[in-house]
Order: sequence, then C-alpha cells, then structure tokens
Amino acid sequence: MSTPTVTAITFEHHFSGLGVDTPTPRISWAFKSSSSTVRAWVQTAYEVEILFASEDRSYIYRVEGSDSVLVRWPARSLASRESASIRVRVYGKSLDNFTFRDDLPSEWSSSATVEAALLNPAEDFKASFITSSEPFTEDAPLRPIRFRKEFTLPDDVISDAKVKAQARLYITAFGVFEAWVNGQSVSNELFAPGWTSYNHRLAYRIYDVSSLLLPGRKNVICAEVGDGWYAGRIGLRQGESFTYGEDMGIAAQLEVRKRHVRSFTLCTDDTWLSAPSARIYSQLYDGETYDMRQEQEDWTVPGAVPKSGEVFGTRLLPQPTAKLVAINAAPVRVTETVSCKRVFKSKSGKTILDFGQNLVGRLFIPRLQVEPNRVVVFRHAEVMEDDELGVRPLRSAKATDTIIGSGEPIKNWSPTFTFHGFRYAQVNGWPGELSINDIQAQVIHTDMKRRGFFECSNASVNQLHENVVWSTRGNFLSLPTDCPQRDERLGWTGDLQAFTPTATFLYDTLGILESWLQDLAAEQLEEGKGGIPPLVVPKAYMPHWPHIPQAVWDDVTILTPASLYQYSADKALLERQFRSMQTWLDIGIDRAPDGLWNPDLWQLSDWLDPAAPPEDPGCGRTDGVLVANEFLINVTRTFAQLCAVLGKSKLAVKYAEDAARLKALFQRRYISTTGNLMGTTQTGIGLAVQNDLYAEDDVQRATAAAALEKLVRSARFHVATGFAGTPIITHALTTIGKPQLAYRMLLENTCPSWLYAVSMGATTIWERWDSMLPNGHINPGQMTSFNHYAYGSVADWLHSTVGGISPLEPGWRVIRVRPVPGGNLTSAEASFDGPYGLVACQWTWKNCMFRMTLTVPPNCSAVVTIPSELKQSYSLAEHKEKERVLELRALQTTLEHLLSLEPTSASISHINAIRGVALACQIPLREFLDRIGKFEKSLGPFARSKWTDLSAGGRKAQWTMFIGDEVTKLRAIVAAKVLSINLLLGLYTCEVVSNHEISSQQRHSSLMIGIMHQKPIISEI
Repeated sequence: MSTPTVTAITFEHHFSGLGVDTPTPRISWAFKSSSSTVRAWVQTAYEVEILFASEDRSYIYRVEGSDSVLVRWPARSLASRESASIRVRVYGKSLDNFTFRDDLPSEWSSSATVEAALLNPAEDFKASFITSSEPFTEDAPLRPIRFRKEFTLPDDVISDAKVKAQARLYITAFGVFEAWVNGQSVSNELFAPGWTSYNHRLAYRIYDVSSLLLPGRKNVICAEVGDGWYAGRIGLRQGESFTYGEDMGIAAQLEVRKRHVRSFTLCTDDTWLSAPSARIYSQLYDGETYDMRQEQEDWTVPGAVPKSGEVFGTRLLPQPTAKLVAINAAPVRVTETVSCKRVFKSKSGKTILDFGQNLVGRLFIPRLQVEPNRVVVFRHAEVMEDDELGVRPLRSAKATDTIIGSGEPIKNWSPTFTFHGFRYAQVNGWPGELSINDIQAQVIHTDMKRRGFFECSNASVNQLHENVVWSTRGNFLSLPTDCPQRDERLGWTGDLQAFTPTATFLYDTLGILESWLQDLAAEQLEEGKGGIPPLVVPKAYMPHWPHIPQAVWDDVTILTPASLYQYSADKALLERQFRSMQTWLDIGIDRAPDGLWNPDLWQLSDWLDPAAPPEDPGCGRTDGVLVANEFLINVTRTFAQLCAVLGKSKLAVKYAEDAARLKALFQRRYISTTGNLMGTTQTGIGLAVQNDLYAEDDVQRATAAAALEKLVRSARFHVATGFAGTPIITHALTTIGKPQLAYRMLLENTCPSWLYAVSMGATTIWERWDSMLPNGHINPGQMTSFNHYAYGSVADWLHSTVGGISPLEPGWRVIRVRPVPGGNLTSAEASFDGPYGLVACQWTWKNCMFRMTLTVPPNCSAVVTIPSELKQSYSLAEHKEKERVLELRALQTTLEHLLSLEPTSASISHINAIRGVALACQIPLREFLDRIGKFEKSLGPFARSKWTDLSAGGRKAQWTMFIGDEVTKLRAIVAAKVLSINLLLGLYTCEVVSNHEISSQQRHSSLMIGIMHQKPIISEI
C-alpha cells in the first residue's frame, strides 16, 4: 500500500505562478489516490524542496503537521523577478493499517515554478507611458493605436553554452492591448490588462518571451491598444467615454537576464513609432469596424516598411498615480469554439446564424475574400422576436462588427477589442451563399479552473444547472458583471453578493474576486465616500443613482469575503478586507437611533420580485427596510465570526452582542408573540428563517413554518422572490423541514419559475423571471437581459442539498454530507475538486432503497446526515439533526481489522471494541450479531444491551455494554474511506439506535455508503 500522490502545487491563488506579487508566496497542494493507496491516511509532516534559479543548490525544509493548503513559505524571501522551482513530498500514517510505515515519504511531486513579480514597481518598472504624437480621432470613440519598436539583441544575450537566459515582457496599458514579438503573439490573453479601478490599481501582465527573441539579429516589439474600459463608453443612460482618461497609451519593459542578472532592458519611450490601426472603430458596447484596405499584414515582423504617411512618433504621458499591481486572476481567453447550428432567413429575408447557445464572445471566420469596398456586417442578439433579431434589450449598444473588403483574402478574423452576448448573428453583405461552416463563435471569459459539477436524473434540472454554468462563464470576464450584452456590463455588487457561493463552487473564483474586492475597498474608502461602496465596482457613469447606502448590495463587503473564506480558509484575504468590512458596519450603514436601518431610506431590497411592474423593478411585495434589517443582523453576526477567526476576540464579542441586540429589536418590531412576521412574503419569512431571527420558541417557529408553506402553496409553487430572496428560499424550506416543497418549486415549469426559462428554450439564466413572455415576445421593460446569473443562485441548493456536499469548516477540510432526495429525482451526483482533492457524493433512489457513494480526499473528514434522519419540522426539538463523523484523522481501529482476528484471540474487550465501531457506524445490534457469529461462543450470555447517545458534536460515539455483571465503556472514532459500511435503519420496529426511534413506517428504509479514495465501493445488503 502506498501514500497518496501529491498533485497540483499552486502559489497563493495565482493561476500559473508566473508573477506572484509577494516575496513569500504561500504553497498549496492536493492529493490523488488510487486503489493501491493505503486507507485512512493522514498527513503528519511534509518536506518542501526549493531550488532558487539564482543558486546552484536546493534546500529542503521539513515541517511537522497536517496542513497542505496555503502553508507558509519556508525559505528566504524571493527578490523581485526571482524564480524558484518547488517540489513537495509528504509523510503520513494510516489509522487503520498498523503495519503501514509512517516514516516513509511519498514520491516527490512534479516541480512547479514560482516567479516573483516586480515587488517594488515604483523602482522596478522604468517604462514610460506613451501614446501617439498625432491624434487619429478628434473625439470619442478613439481609434486603436499601433506601437512599434525595432532593436538589435546582442548575440550572447539569449543563451550561451552554460546558461540559458530568460526574457520577460512587463506590459500594461491605458486601455486594452495585444502584443507581439517578431510577429508572434506574446500570449493568447484578450482584453489585457483587464478592468480594475484604474484610479487606484492598474494591473500589468508578465509574459515569458524567451523563445521569441532572435539573438544577434534585428527584433521588433509591437502592440496595439484599444480604448476598452479606460476611455471607451461605459455606464448607464448610454454611458460616457473617458471615465479614466482621454489618452490611450502603452507601457512596456522587456528584460533579458541570466541567473537573475539583467543583461538587456528595453522600455517604452518617445523613440517608439506609432500608427493608426486598421480597426478604425472599436467599442465594447458597439462593436468593431475592420478596414482591410488600411491593413499592413507584416507590420508586426522585423524590417516591415510602414505605408507612406502612416507612421508617426510618440509622446510621453504622465505616469499614473494608481498602484501598479500583478494580480492573481487568470487571463481572459477563448475557452471554446461553438459551431453554427443552422442558417436561416428571418421574416424580412435577413440571413441569421443560430449557434444554439447563448454565449459571450465573438465570431470567428477562418477565411473570407471580400471585393474592394464591399461591406459585410454582423449584428448580434440573444433572442429572436417575431422572426427577427431581438435587439431591443441591447438598448443603445449596437453590438455590430463590420468588415470592409480590400479584394485580398482575410484569414482567421475576429474582432479584437469588443465582445458580445449572443446566440444569433445577422449577416448582411456576405459574398455568396453562407453555410454553417463559414463562421464559428468563440466563447470568451476569464479562464478560471472549473471545480464543481452537478447532474441528476431530471433532464430539465440538468439544463437549468448548465444554464447557470454558462451565465457564470459569460459574466466573469475580467470581473463579475451583471450582463454581457447591453450598454451596461458592470460589476453590480448585489448580483455578486447573491451568487458568490454558487460561482465559487463551480469555478475557482478566488483570483478574480480577491482583486475585485480590493477595488471595492479602494473606492469605498476614498475620502468623502462615507464608507459606502459604490453599487458597481469599478465605478462607472450612473447619473441617476445617488451615492447612498444600500443593504443587500453593499453587504457584499462582508458576505463575499465570508463566502470566499468558507471555500479557501484564507485568513489573509479577510485581513486585507477587514477595514472595508468594519467601515461598512460602523460608518457606511444609515442607521436609526436604535441601530437598525433608517426606516425612511429607500432600498433596492428584493429587486426584480416577479410581482414588480416591468418599468419599476424595485417595487416588490416585501418591505425594503424589513429586508435590510434581516440582512443587517446576518452581516453583523457574520462579521463577529470573522473577527473571531482573525483572533480579534474583543471585536468578536462586541459584534456578536450587537447582532444579538439587533435581533431582539427586530423581533420586537417585526414578529408577534405567536410568530407572525410583519412582512408575510416568501422573501421576508425565508430570510428570517435562514438568518435565525425567530425566538427559541416552538409556537413562533410553527407559525413561521406554516406561513411559509402556505405562501408557497398559495403561489402554486411559483417563485415569488427577487434578488434578496431567491438565493435562500429553497434553503429556508429545507430548514423548516419541508424540502419537498422546495423540490416542487424547483420542478415547476410555468412562469415565474426556474424551469419556465428552460421550457422556453433558454440556455442561460435570465434577468427577469419572464424576460421572454409565454407568447414569445420580449418583456416590455427596458431592462431585460437573457444572461444574468443572480437567479442561478438556486444552484447552491442543488450542490449542497440535492447533491449533498458543502464545506462544514472553512477550506473543505471537514465536509458536510447531507443529501436530501425528493421530487421526481431518482439519482443525483455532485463533485467538487477542492483544495485537498476530489469530493463527490452520488446517490440513487430505486425500489424504495436509498444508496449513496461518498468520496472524501485524504487528510479530510466528513460529517454525514442520512435522509432518514433529516428533521421533519422547524421545532427546537429537531433543531440539530443526527450526524455521523466519518474522518481519517483519529481512527483507532476498524471493524474490518477486528473481524479479521481469530475467534480464539477474542476477549470481552475485543468484542466490545467491535461493537463500539459497529455502534458508531449505526449498525443495529441484531444485524451486527448475525455478522460476527464466529465470535458468539466468546460472548457469553447477554443480560441486556444498551446504546447511548452520540457525544456533543457527533465526533465520538460512547456506549455502555452490559455483559453479565461486567460494564465496559469504550470510545471509537469512525474514519472515512476505511471500509464499505451498511447502515441499516428500521429493519426492526421500534429499535432504538442512538436515541432515534424507528417507526414501523420506516421498516424498509436503508442506506449504503461506500467510501474509498478514488474508487468508492458500495456493498450489498
């Protein structure tokens, strides 16, 4: 038997390790197991081997302990630009195989390289920001600019017989850029350097260009810059240009070094050349125009001769006041190519392409020859309406790309500095007959790692989940946005607050969201802002939105860091956001004298409640101040918990007391003594349930549960919630012991419901429950998107309740396993490739038998509640469900090992140990005795038997066995992945198992759990 394999070494939350913005990057690794891996393995120590690129020897550091996620850098600090190669091996023990040697390490992992960014950019980054010396347009929109610099690289700079050199290009822009070295693209990244709060933080990118340089020959660096978010049109009410500046520009620094010693440096300055781009028009909202007549195909290669009169000098721009930062977020890339599914004619005779999927990206044309001056136009939209392209939801966004022909063929064309949200594209002016093979669609988003998956037996629910995934992809493009198609595409805080748990299960969002949170804090903490975050981050033109505090939206300052911590256990992230969180609670919130929200302040609240009129989406049925106060108590309590995590004990006590006081005030103001809430809506009661706002009183709880159930039934299982209530309504129904009502809501397919959009052919989540009306017309409201992830937050319930897995402790070290079958589902499976490895839960329901297979990574534990033990009501008596702890860390022995011994060696203590493990596994006594018949002669007569309850926390099972007059008390801790366990419940009427009485109605209920490393085993009864 072997130790698990160490895999996936990563640094901080960085996507690659190239350009980590810290001298002491934390290290993480995961584990992979196989059928040969020893069972019940726990890490006891690890060794990190570090080979600095500037040194000839490696260093090995040994650390005792079980940590493997975000462990401290053990060596000296990295210098700016310095790289090191890292390997890890681990030591561990098996808690059920006593012959396994714990002094033998695993194999070394594969090497991973980490390289520091420019750790002091004020000194390390010498490049100047430059723009063209001549303006190519007099006003917005700005025409993209091309920059070019030729240079000769000494012959001995790149390599010699002994040492291979490294070349890095550090580059950023006022705008968005693409770059080339000697005709080769330096990266497949799009929209670099991304959108940050440019007044505070300007990201730069680092590219390895070692293989692109030509020693001893003429070389050239080229770049093209579009206005992007920096100077392009962004914002509401048609937006405005020049949000951050009026000049596009570039700053680049090429460095060649050997053994960490720079031997060649080239920076942008006023000796570079510039020229207008053949992309004569480029805007994020409106699209791009490419004039082939003005193209010079070889402009990125050495020795290219510019067209006469089209080359200009450059001028220096003022250095930015923003901090230059190297972010951890992955680049925006093309992640998938989608083929055209059909070409058809609209009612008016227009040619329409249907890609079968609403996506975010651009068109791709492998080859096209267009006669001189001929114009080919592509217009994009998400839906069809009245057999024509449905462009009204785009508002002022033109979403149109244009090619002007030159007579020469164009190859591999796509627009560069724009993107669109679309399923359909209307094509005008195409030469000849257009076929499905002529044009493809490229899917574009931040290239986050996919982590979470879900699938069940219901095809419509699977499509719903797939729609959530597509909306996540489309709206995580450089930052989390509300929509990708109309003249908006902004980082709305309320949308992300609702969706963070879902997004972070589906994808590794830590890199992109930690950067976004830093932008939020920077803008929130600006002087004069009163500690209030903007509604959209980064800021954008919003003339009709005053800067006033808003619950739900501004609560993202606390709830999103808390969600990210739950998934990562990253305390450094919390420390970084601490001032932002505390400032929002202490200063930003507009409070009444008693500490609750100011009752006179209008709130966005349960935005887009389906009862709200199309032109007044904030006019929902739930009182906005009620919702604000429900959130206030939750965020105060959450912040108290985060203070405790950070060791700020006095603050933790203070804010916990504040939360308790606010809860008491809330109860006096909003809840009657019998439990009636003054705001009887799905959102109002659902939030009160989920935020634990009812008193510890069964009368109140029964009233709340009955009221919520009545609301759901009266609505005929339709959703009656907006942005505040939708993420929690199914959770709340499960909390009150009515998960079947949640399933009934989930499976409803008439409007408003989650499956209504699916029944209408949706392939993404809609902004409104009825973005498309049943008659096929687009909702008459001016604000209608067909790609908006907020209502997809129901997927969090699919993952944690239907699929049955969620983090019980931060970072997934302890996993909550609590599958709740229901509806017409006969199977479900959820998996998560977490910080420690693969977590997976799969269950089936067939012939009245529930079977579950669970996979838990090495070095982790799981707390399991099986369906027959789910609470049936909201009463205090059922407040805490029964839990089994299946864990690796403290197993002393296993049933399998004990049963393998010869009966002659059995003693009463031995038999009691077997029984103890059996008890912790919840195997009923009589079934258990049948299995160990070979020990019966050693047992002696039973006077009586008694099972006692699980101890606090469910971690240890204590029992008392009476054998004759001898009393033996033992303790056992159960391990995951040790053996296949049959949990037989209710085979014997009224048998008491851990104080859980099984009624005769449960006679046929059963559960089988098989837990192995990567290949779970299910045993048969």
